[in-house]
Amino acid sequence: MNTATANPDHDMAYPQHAAPVGVQILSMIFFIAFAIVSTALAFSWFWPAGFVLAVIFALRGFGPFQGQSWSMRPHERANTNGSLGRDTPPVLQTSGNSSFDAYRSDMLARLESEHHSFQAFLVRLRQARDKTEFDNFMDDRARKIAVDTTQDLGVQGQSAA
Repeated sequence: MNTATANPDHDMAYPQHAAPVGVQILSMIFFIAFAIVSTALAFSWFWPAGFVLAVIFALRGFGPFQGQSWSMRPHERANTNGSLGRDTPPVLQTSGNSSFDAYRSDMLARLESEHHSFQAFLVRLRQARDKTEFDNFMDDRARKIAVDTTQDLGVQGQSAA
């Protein structure tokens, strides 16, 4: 008798690993084929049943509900993962080590301030580039006007002679 199977706590300490990627791909292909065929047959026999099967197959593993409860909408799932929305950072849980938590909060504050200063730098860089492009445009325009003016004066001077 294997000691790993005799110990009921063994399964808790060593969780089962996912199937290999090849098996996952094949199972998904077979599931998709089964879903398409069964939905098509259900539509041909009784269209409401086909519609129900299509909805069930769509919600089972494809789309925004993948593996979640059907009653949970995508924005509710985002809130359960620790983030309150798109722009708010996830809620930090304590690690149990107060010195690490202090280091982490200091590092996050420093990274956030660096992020803000880098964003301000990018704004200044874009403004400088825009100003340079505008100055070049105005210089080219002034040169073009000066050339046109000298050509016009040259043409007028020849016609007067």
